[in-house]
Order: sequence, then C-alpha cells, then structure tokens
Amino acid sequence: MTRRQLMSLLSTFGIGSAAATQSALAASKPTRADRVQLSEAEWRKRLTPPQFDVLRKEGTERPFTSALNDEKRAGTYQCAGCELPLFSHSAKYDSGTGWPSFHTPLPDALGTSTDFKLILPRTEYHCARCGGHQGHIFNDGPRPSGKRYCNNGVALRFVADAA
Repeated sequence: MTRRQLMSLLSTFGIGSAAATQSALAASKPTRADRVQLSEAEWRKRLTPPQFDVLRKEGTERPFTSALNDEKRAGTYQCAGCELPLFSHSAKYDSGTGWPSFHTPLPDALGTSTDFKLILPRTEYHCARCGGHQGHIFNDGPRPSGKRYCNNGVALRFVADAA
C-alpha cells in the first residue's frame, strides 16, 4: 500500500490529513477576549519568514538551531506573534531534544488540538491569543506535570526579568 492510498483510507474514517487539518484549524482559532486576528498579509509583515512558517503554517524548525535552548536567565517566554506570556523560566528544562522544553505553561496561555500529520495522533499546542502554533506535548516530562511542552524556538520571544 502506498502512502497516498493509506492517507486516502485514513481520511475515509476521518483520520486523514484533510480531516486533521480542518480539525486543527478549527481548534487553533483564538478564543480569548483579547485575541489577535490578522490577515495572512499582516502576519507576513509582522513575522520573519521562519516565524511565519512555524506560527501560521504549523512548520517545525530544525532541532538545535534556537538560541533559546541555552537561555538560562530569569524571565518569561512569550509568543513571537502576539507577545502573550506562555512560560516562566522556572518551567524550562533541558530535554535533550534540541528544542526549548517546558513542563508547565502559564495559566490560560495555551490551547490544544489533535495533530495527525505523522499519522499517529499527537497533541499540538498553540497560543491562546493569536492561535500561533508553538509545538507538541509529550508525556515524558519531569515533575510536577510529567509533560514536555516541546516548543519551536522561533515561535517564542524571551523577555528577561528586570535586574
């Protein structure tokens, strides 16, 4: 069976890429009262091409390419699209995966949806204000949550605490 045949079969059962894409798009719509909704042209003006690819097209940056992997200062990690605070520095840890990883998000910062891009379902998370794709959640993180929020570095902006 070819990949195309497999994807066609899966879409028959509502699991294929077309159904998954529609589901993910519906789930990633921002729901906050302070939501940020821009046209594609406005997002392209606001973001760099790599940021646009990740935040608006659900791309993935290459591992071990983000300067935020080595960020150790106290501060907050914000969405690069709308500056909503997503994670505290105290939730960051080195997962060894090549992407900035966190065990716990800030309250009301993220939304989730199911992603079938690799056929098997994964939990994708996005900014609750602008719907920008951030990364995926895995169940292999440290305490207290046991979760690993594996984030694309280009989707984040780090703001250091005032000295």
